[in-house]
Amino acid sequence: MLKFTEEHEWLKVEGDVATVGITAHAAEQLGDLVFVELPEVGASFSKGGDAATVESVKAASEVYCPLDGEITEVNEAITADPALVNTDPMGAGWFFKLKLKNVSDLDGLLDESGYKELIG
Repeated sequence: MLKFTEEHEWLKVEGDVATVGITAHAAEQLGDLVFVELPEVGASFSKGGDAATVESVKAASEVYCPLDGEITEVNEAITADPALVNTDPMGAGWFFKLKLKNVSDLDGLLDESGYKELIG
């Protein structure tokens, strides 16, 4: 299942764990990324919390935690090579895996067509 936030994060959900990253639209808006700071494994976040930071040649931006949960894994490959986020934002450029506190919270997020309408 694929879900999206209005802040341009995507979630690929398997059971109660979501792989989280930023959308292609967000990556395009940011431009070429030069730095990524990821959260610590084991850290807990509330929905909307600042989970990660990205810096591009244009600006720095926060990546928000899309739902309440705990970080179970981070993608170290993007700290070594931030350009992965630009070249494959919804694949190799994922940021972290989040064990969801409440899976039913996914109902409040956008599906793909809703997200496409948002960025229209």
